[in-house]
Amino acid sequence: MVKVFAPAKINLSLHVTGQRNDGYHLLDSLVAFVDVGDQVTAEAAQHTSLTVEGPFAQGVPTDGSNLVVKAAEACGYPMALTLDKHLPPSSGIGGGSADAAAALRAAARLGGPLMGHDHALLLGADVPVCLASKSARMRGIGNDLVETPLPALHLVLVNPRVEVATPNVFKRLDRKDNAPMPDTLPEWPDSLAFVDWLGTQRNDLQEPAAKLAPEIAAVLVSLALSPDVLLTRMSGSGATCFAIYPDRATAQDAAAQISQSNPWWWVKAATTLP
Repeated sequence: MVKVFAPAKINLSLHVTGQRNDGYHLLDSLVAFVDVGDQVTAEAAQHTSLTVEGPFAQGVPTDGSNLVVKAAEACGYPMALTLDKHLPPSSGIGGGSADAAAALRAAARLGGPLMGHDHALLLGADVPVCLASKSARMRGIGNDLVETPLPALHLVLVNPRVEVATPNVFKRLDRKDNAPMPDTLPEWPDSLAFVDWLGTQRNDLQEPAAKLAPEIAAVLVSLALSPDVLLTRMSGSGATCFAIYPDRATAQDAAAQISQSNPWWWVKAATTLP
């Protein structure tokens, strides 16, 4: 039996730079992973099965429509899988993709094949970057990955428990040929220099997502009003937003304050993984 952590994926920036003829959108995104996530437990079996538990287990399918099951079937290694679900669904932090990637890593650790990025891409655009679970620049449809070391970042993640459908957010985009990040990214000597630079970048999906779910704007205001906050932004297609703070203690204090004021929100302090 193996246990594999499935860390949340944070889109620190997300530029929508085009759309292919087949409908897939082209992105230029800086992605980081944090110490908050789900966990997949697996053991070899004659047939693949999935059990889901944890605070967000309700409503998560356990049949072939779940990406975890699809991942096990795609790599051809049957497993009995248990998903401990701690990330809210449809929240813009790669929960389903991270879980699928964890299942692929579990199969490899049990003696099965390790699926390559090209095959992982067939499961979803975020699965290849989640398979590596290292900070990276992600371009194209998720197929162009360049590992990009980042300074340690201390964040608060907030989701108002509102699900946002990604296709609906893309439909609301005013334009889909926005400018990418610079061809060559700078070298950041520390986290403050990185945050200063990150403030010049964007998430092109933030505005259309906020129109679909006004709760996103409320979350961003709450984060912006917290003490010593350095930057606020939405991750992915929402509705999870994040704020960056100078250190872990400040982030934890902010998380406690926001959680107390909004007890129905999902609020977590987090630190990026090295």
